[in-house]
Amino acid sequence: MKASFRITALTLFAASLAACGGNMDDLNQYIDATKARPGGRIEPLPEIKPYEVFTYVADAEGHRSPFVPDSPQAAAGGVGNDTRPDRERSREYLEEFPLDSLRMVGTMELGGTNYGLVQTPAGIIERVVPGNYIGQNDGRIVRVTESEIELVEIISDGIGGYLEREAAVVLTN
Repeated sequence: MKASFRITALTLFAASLAACGGNMDDLNQYIDATKARPGGRIEPLPEIKPYEVFTYVADAEGHRSPFVPDSPQAAAGGVGNDTRPDRERSREYLEEFPLDSLRMVGTMELGGTNYGLVQTPAGIIERVVPGNYIGQNDGRIVRVTESEIELVEIISDGIGGYLEREAAVVLTN
């Protein structure tokens, strides 16, 4: 039994070695054809234009410095813009949460007042009416409808002033 096992193993080994020594004439022909091709000319690099330095100063050729606001009014977000968050106002519970984490889950009418029902990330449902604040950008509710809670947020304009932006929390199923 051992002899027949050895003969079978040797036969399989010899067959596998024969399969590894395949014909590689096509590969050798491709390599020879590639080497026989003439070498190409490499295009020269494009000429790099020298950098022109410009120094920004207040009245250089009528240009202003891009690093300084046009005027004190522009730094405040526009002429006569008195939009500012009220830092003295007591914060309401729903102002702890980002607006996109709050969900409107319905409305309720009680005593002639239409309330919006807002669910926090923890699952707590709060009643809101126009005049309440929600979200982290001083969002004041201006209207509650059957399908959404409309509010106006006060956001920074990036240059020292503030802008009002409309936002909404819509009813979700």
